[in-house]
Amino acid sequence: MAIEAPFTTPPQGDVTAQRNGVASTTRRRWLRAAPARRSTPTWRFVAFLMAGDAVALAGALAITGAWNLVGAVYVFAALAVLALSGEYRRRITLRALDEAPRLAGRLAVPLLLAGPLALTTSVATSVLWAPLIAIGTVVSVRIVSYALIRRARRRGAVAVNAVVLGAGNVGTELVELLQAHPEYGLAPLGFLDQVDDVDLPAPLLGDITELETVLKTIDVQAIVVAFGPTREADLVSVMRMASQYNVELYVVPRFFDVGVAPEGPDTDDVWGIPLYRVRRAALRTGAWGAKRSTDVLVSGVALTLLSPLLGLLALAVRLTSSGPVLFRQRRVGQHGHEFELLKFRTLRVSDDSDTEWVPDDHRVTRVGGFLRRTSLDELPQFWNVLRGDMSLVGARPERPHFVSEFDDSIEGYVDRHRLPVGMTGWAQVHGLRGDTSIEERVRFDNQYIEHWSPWRDAVILARTGAEVLNGRGVHSEE
Repeated sequence: MAIEAPFTTPPQGDVTAQRNGVASTTRRRWLRAAPARRSTPTWRFVAFLMAGDAVALAGALAITGAWNLVGAVYVFAALAVLALSGEYRRRITLRALDEAPRLAGRLAVPLLLAGPLALTTSVATSVLWAPLIAIGTVVSVRIVSYALIRRARRRGAVAVNAVVLGAGNVGTELVELLQAHPEYGLAPLGFLDQVDDVDLPAPLLGDITELETVLKTIDVQAIVVAFGPTREADLVSVMRMASQYNVELYVVPRFFDVGVAPEGPDTDDVWGIPLYRVRRAALRTGAWGAKRSTDVLVSGVALTLLSPLLGLLALAVRLTSSGPVLFRQRRVGQHGHEFELLKFRTLRVSDDSDTEWVPDDHRVTRVGGFLRRTSLDELPQFWNVLRGDMSLVGARPERPHFVSEFDDSIEGYVDRHRLPVGMTGWAQVHGLRGDTSIEERVRFDNQYIEHWSPWRDAVILARTGAEVLNGRGVHSEE
């Protein structure tokens, strides 16, 4: 049973305007009209699967006779591991048997917690057998759960509204398959591309540059990038923008039909066409709250413990050169918001530092040279971190004058401001500081954002500490 598109086919009179890249009146009506069916909330999918797994795990305990406190610890730990490892994210392709090897590994991990507890009781054997039985019960329950979800999807009761970027051969075939196989759960609302909409299986909503308007106007929960005639450079900026919204982003891999498509838990497929799920941006993950909490904790403790050293350094700056103790300068932070960055002053006072690029400045004071070599001049930025202007790790903030200049000349520069700027960053620990390539810094900064994780932050902080101990500080220019 095909899913009906929520919009009507445009009149032929609008095709010429669309050919010329002009948003027609009909297209604007499409964007104003919300789809008749809203997307199913993700939490319902998660709750349904988690409830089924809980029943399956409880059944495994009953079969093995491990229905006790230690068994309960195993169940809660197993559900936590499955949740944290992404086993409850909404999937397009539902195949319980394909997931069995991965589930087996997830269900074995909780033994690290429940196993030692079991060895101190008389039920050790039964608890240790529980994970083996749980593999069979969880997979069996998931077979039933997935069958029920597919049935609900075919009836149109469960669906995720999606737009497709790219109306080429792959994009149109993908939409036709989704319409013919509603059990995948993606309901295509239409295409975004700079093409004619003649013979397209779904409405043409506009050009890809109008994606943000579409996301703000209609209920979209998934974006599928199927390429087409659009330049890849244009797609990159659009995809980075889309990742900041509460939508899932899927990409049809290039050359998937010759075996180069990725495999694993992040890859689904629609009737043989693979869809790779792009991981959510850092701001949309639950771990981001932990990052901010870590920033507040570390900066607060650092300011407290280092207060005697900060006082001595301030006195040294005051006694060895005229001018203020702290160097204050406007820098550009997250989403282009400006803030006042703090450092111990290392240069003789000048009014040119906002617009001059002088990494090896002859105005460095005697104490300032020492502060720069040891990165002690950066310590006041813990206050910026505590205030929320910065993070411990992120792209280094730049002056507004140069941000404006680099935005116009370097592709992707504006994207590095998607997350808070930092005291140190991925580019800096690779030696990209001072008078080095801005293009390379941008590449590293955006790579950090795309692949952010708490572990990567820990690695960057560790490498920064090693750089400081070796006398190669990580700092920005005054």
